[in-house]
Amino acid sequence: MRHLNAHRKLGRTSEHRMSLLRNLATSLINAREERIVTTVPKAKELRPFVERVITLAKRAGTLSGDDAAAQALHLRRQAAGFFHAGNARRAEDATRGRKQAELPRTAGVAALKRLFDELGKRYAERAGGYTRIIRLGRRDGDNAELAIIELVDNPREREAADSKKAKSAGVGKKKSAKAGAKAETSSAESTKKKKETGGGRRSKKTESTAAEQETE
Repeated sequence: MRHLNAHRKLGRTSEHRMSLLRNLATSLINAREERIVTTVPKAKELRPFVERVITLAKRAGTLSGDDAAAQALHLRRQAAGFFHAGNARRAEDATRGRKQAELPRTAGVAALKRLFDELGKRYAERAGGYTRIIRLGRRDGDNAELAIIELVDNPREREAADSKKAKSAGVGKKKSAKAGAKAETSSAESTKKKKETGGGRRSKKTESTAAEQETE
């Protein structure tokens, strides 16, 4: 039995496996729809990897006190270890004696920025479970089982929830309008019936008085 072996090796060495998880995490956070398609074993390994770094970002947003900035910087540096480093430094060109143009930042730096600026605030009130895995079936060719791993409360889900709320609000307004119309029609019918019954009673009384006068 494989005791004390909690993680899958994925057929790779430790360095290759860590690089793979970093690339998958970067793709998931930077994706426009906040979802990627991969195999089920990779998705299961990526889930705790991503949720751990989201927890660091969420913890940085709840700091308070005099040393909050230093602690937030420490958490940011810890989270940076989950992504590939970016090329944000300027190198000195010894031959020309001047600075080169600033190299472009990699996707890992962009993912780290989005993680602390947006995702940490989004999941501030959530106790855990920031990702979801949806199985897709098996892939043609190698018969590998595919899955979608996505972040919960993504923009697509929020739009669907808002449209559902708007639709339910519209249905509620229509029901209230229909109920009001029914109440108005029922009240009008009741008043009409009262008038009719009152008119019949008055006619009977007038007939009885006329008969009494004739007998006299």
